[in-house]
Amino acid sequence: MDEPFYAHYLKNCQLEHPGMNQIIEKCETDPEKIIQDILKYKKTKKILFIKNMAHHIAKLNIDFIVGMKNIFFIRNPLQLITSFAKVIANPGMDDIGIETIYQIYSQYKDDQSMVLDSGALLKDPTSVLVKLCNGLDIPFDESMMQWPAGPKTYDGIWAEYWYENVHKSTGFSKQRATDRTLADRYLPLYKSVLPYYDELFKHSIKA
Repeated sequence: MDEPFYAHYLKNCQLEHPGMNQIIEKCETDPEKIIQDILKYKKTKKILFIKNMAHHIAKLNIDFIVGMKNIFFIRNPLQLITSFAKVIANPGMDDIGIETIYQIYSQYKDDQSMVLDSGALLKDPTSVLVKLCNGLDIPFDESMMQWPAGPKTYDGIWAEYWYENVHKSTGFSKQRATDRTLADRYLPLYKSVLPYYDELFKHSIKA
């Protein structure tokens, strides 16, 4: 499930996102209905993967994740900020989401929680994915290392605005944002979120 709470977030935030009117119109915006849909759908699947953005669920009661295996996916804030800045003018702390991830992790972490860092994943995809799969009790398969280019049936309708690079990809590779220099105007934001990232990184899967 691709970002099921995105329409709810857009309806209640004060930010302009590309395609937001279409997303709000076509997707469920009631969080209680969304949670019930998730729980119903979960019963029909042996494995259900739900991708949520931390800032989409920051103000919601997300106790429904208790008992699920939660992966806290993090990315170096320098790369995050440069990536968001391509689509959203002047991204802020809430957009980046690292502080929110830290807060959710602190509240809901348990023995089944795992922190996955994109940099570590790209550095040694096989080793990190094997450890991730072991933690999730999912068998690792070499087919996880490659995929066909192009849109996927499970993409949200916002894919045309956000997933250009993903749709071009066919495997794990270094991202262009890795080598970008951060504009001076984003340095205060970077310095604010870095401690949260560093703390989460301590708990992340290492190759």
